Amino acid sequence: MGKGGMSHGGAGEAKDGEEENMAVWLLGVNTLKIQPFKLPTLGPHDVRVRMKAVGICGSDVHYLKTMRCADFVVEEPMVIGHECGGIIEEVGGEVKSLVPGDRVALEPGISCWRCNLCKEGRYNLCPEMKFFATPPVHGSLANQVVHPADLCFKLPDNVSLEEGAMCEPLSVGVHACRRANIGAETNVLIVGAGPIGLVTMLAARAFGAPRIVIIDVDDHRLSVAKDLGADEIVKVSTNIQDVAEEVAQIHKAMGAGVDVTFDCAGFNKTMSTALTATRAGGKVCLVGMGHNEMTVPLTPAAAREVDVIGIFRYKNTWPLCLELLRSGKIDVKPLITHRFGFSQKEVEEAFETSAHGGNAIKVMFNL
Repeated sequence: MGKGGMSHGGAGEAKDGEEENMAVWLLGVNTLKIQPFKLPTLGPHDVRVRMKAVGICGSDVHYLKTMRCADFVVEEPMVIGHECGGIIEEVGGEVKSLVPGDRVALEPGISCWRCNLCKEGRYNLCPEMKFFATPPVHGSLANQVVHPADLCFKLPDNVSLEEGAMCEPLSVGVHACRRANIGAETNVLIVGAGPIGLVTMLAARAFGAPRIVIIDVDDHRLSVAKDLGADEIVKVSTNIQDVAEEVAQIHKAMGAGVDVTFDCAGFNKTMSTALTATRAGGKVCLVGMGHNEMTVPLTPAAAREVDVIGIFRYKNTWPLCLELLRSGKIDVKPLITHRFGFSQKEVEEAFETSAHGGNAIKVMFNL
């Protein structure tokens, strides 16, 4: 079994009359099943958390459909899910920051804190990272999980458990805006109006971006982006031949130079658009990972000194995300479009809803 817990065979019974911990296991392509999930022993710096809200991410759907996401391959049954909020049930002997009953948002990645990258503070790049639902590590779509206390962040009173779970996707947008140095003088183009494109837009606005244009192939997603505060929207095609014409439309919509472009899709066409649309001396931040390899007009962009930067997950984002939610600078609630309970039928329906796309943005489980 994967790290972080193990499956029981069959239904099993919990000792001492306690309820048995159940979780959603990925058993094969398009095969999810609620089964028992035995938690690891609570360490002195750990907490046991009862999950209350868990969101479905695009990576979860990738694992379900193909048993892999980028270079991460599911080779044995794995508990899925990593966007989560819950309530503390038990704390380890050395935990001073949290008590049972506290509502928390969980940062899903446990880094080693020994390697050079961790010591430099870039712990998101740690080669030994143990991340919820990244094989072989088990995820958090379960009744309860055990997690380090320092990765559980207490929710402000006016922030819900669902909003706590949304800190995970929001963290991607916040990290991207930090990497690209978004501020009050940065005009931003966002390519892709899916969940990550939308949270990147919200983060860019909170960081002070005065003008944000967002582009997508889907009318519904563009209308959502407009409702969430995009200054202008531009519908684009999937045809690479249209890049030059669409860049002209983007420039007209922006009414100024594009200082930073976030490609939240990661395909040949989207990255070609990003590189071409960004002003000389600007930046392109690749957030989405649609294609592993791309053919893009890099030389003309380099000749205009357009910097290309990448991001991987996030680091030190939860306190800022929670403050942005607490203060009302960001409202993620409109992104949660569908809610499901924790039954076999609803789990299957939820993943079908998320995979289908359509008008679904963020699909959330309420446990």
